[in-house]
Amino acid sequence: MAKSSATSEHLLQTHNTLAEDVRMKSIDILNKHLAAAIDLHAQVKQAHWNVRGAGFMAVHLLFDTISGEVEEWSDMIAERAGQFGSTAHGTVQVVAKNSFLVPYPLGIAPVKDHIFAIASALAAFGQSTREAISLCDDNDDPATADLFTEITRGIDKQLWFVESHITLP
Repeated sequence: MAKSSATSEHLLQTHNTLAEDVRMKSIDILNKHLAAAIDLHAQVKQAHWNVRGAGFMAVHLLFDTISGEVEEWSDMIAERAGQFGSTAHGTVQVVAKNSFLVPYPLGIAPVKDHIFAIASALAAFGQSTREAISLCDDNDDPATADLFTEITRGIDKQLWFVESHITLP
């Protein structure tokens, strides 16, 4: 069994033909994004539970839909790490330590404040998944790059839905 330099863990035996060094680099990218995806899910649920004001029902339901999408992305990321013989690092403690997202503002209620906060979090996660696509391509792992491409398309769609609730001048 191999030891990952970044995660200090042993990889499980697998018949996956992707080179071990490629898998280990991809595992690091995957676990980084798993922490952020779990954080993003929690942030969207925070908004879902606490949004108030005009347009409440539409935004409340939108946030619930987005949280389901983000949870699916988390699962896809974690399962890809598992396919490489790794452990998915998705505990609350790991997420709190490793998420690159800005912490969600507590105590906000107005629709516009939650729209801004969720749009910002989706945009930050989307920017990082775009970077992950390039990193995985450069690392000769097109399948993981494709996973991040799929997630990025989903982020762009959800960001469009969220930003559609911004009042235009």
